[in-house]
Amino acid sequence: MKRSIVLLLTAVLLVPAAATGQYFPGPHLDWERRSPADAGFDSDRLQAAVDFAIASESNAPRDLLLNHDMTFGREPRGEAIGPFTVRAPQSGVIVHRGYIVAEWGEPYKVDNTFSVAKSFLSTTVGLAWDRGLIGSVDDPVRSYVPPIVLDDGDGEPGDQEDRRPKELFSSEHNRKITWDHLLRQTSDWEGTLWGKPEWADRPDQDRSTWLTRPRNEPGTVYEYNDTRVNLLALAIMSVWRRPLAEVLRTHVMDPIGASTTWRWHGYDNSWVILDGAMAQVPSGGSHWGGGMLINAYDLARLGLLTMHKGMWNGERILSEEWIDLATTPGTVNDGYGFMNYMLNTDRDRYPNAPEYTWTHSGAGSNLVYVDPANELVVVARWIQGRAMNDFLGMVFDAMGDMAETNQDGSPPS
Repeated sequence: MKRSIVLLLTAVLLVPAAATGQYFPGPHLDWERRSPADAGFDSDRLQAAVDFAIASESNAPRDLLLNHDMTFGREPRGEAIGPFTVRAPQSGVIVHRGYIVAEWGEPYKVDNTFSVAKSFLSTTVGLAWDRGLIGSVDDPVRSYVPPIVLDDGDGEPGDQEDRRPKELFSSEHNRKITWDHLLRQTSDWEGTLWGKPEWADRPDQDRSTWLTRPRNEPGTVYEYNDTRVNLLALAIMSVWRRPLAEVLRTHVMDPIGASTTWRWHGYDNSWVILDGAMAQVPSGGSHWGGGMLINAYDLARLGLLTMHKGMWNGERILSEEWIDLATTPGTVNDGYGFMNYMLNTDRDRYPNAPEYTWTHSGAGSNLVYVDPANELVVVARWIQGRAMNDFLGMVFDAMGDMAETNQDGSPPS
């Protein structure tokens, strides 16, 4: 999608906070609380919702490395190559109109957030797109990524195992892949990255298909695949020519007042030479460890930023146009926007929530529910995924008449 104008974010539009009528938290611990009653909630019903969330803690081990060994680690080449924490108990934060109205568990605990890392990754793509470093999300990625020195075994099928830099988008199939395909997980990229072949992530039960299946035309089939997510991280870092954690901290996390405790890790072997210096490519999916290690409050700040369409206290962080693209259903999977904006199209994900909402979602479950009409952000970490819909229903019940739930699925007026 070509833009008619180039967004010049070096000259951001500043609007006084008072003029927006919105409260935004200050940096780090400077975040105002309101009692549920003062915020218009029924206190007893909101406490019942929190109690339900706590009782719905994931049954998986709190030792996340052990949990990996018991699940994804059993896949071919599934060994962990990034850090895992021993997680907190079920924890969360409810933010209404910018104010914290409920918090429980250990929201300050820094833990893996798994595929919520994808939303931070797609944000770095949006930052580049806003600045004209990417002309269009429909551009082929190959025109932006130079040959890269990788370990032997990485790269496209048929790459020579020698010191020659690897091409990642030069095969007949891979050369067609666009940024949009990677962002919507419809690329069907073929190859190996950081020792993880794309076929080894959530492989088909029929082993005979692993190396022989026909390739799908890019843009035609959705497949959730972290090797390809990590490929996007490498590609966009090649565009920025800077470590992605530095890009994110400078342009997003510091401006929105995030804590100093989050860390975006890569893998033991995800190092490349970037302008003469070694730089680690972070994990975009955390499937084999690493990724975004972060607390619940910083996740709530991500939710607030996307809820306000990229604005933060009068400062433009991301363009509204980018957020609109990120929350537009894909043509192949209408429940998926840009990674990892999980959409509530036809209320399929959360029947108790309005259709226009989205959730930054990761395994665990790590969930950041975003509801612009209700000015509501709900962070629920280490909750059973099937419990989230009931939990949201209880939160709306506590909101009473001020909640916009729109049972017919239409946006609020």
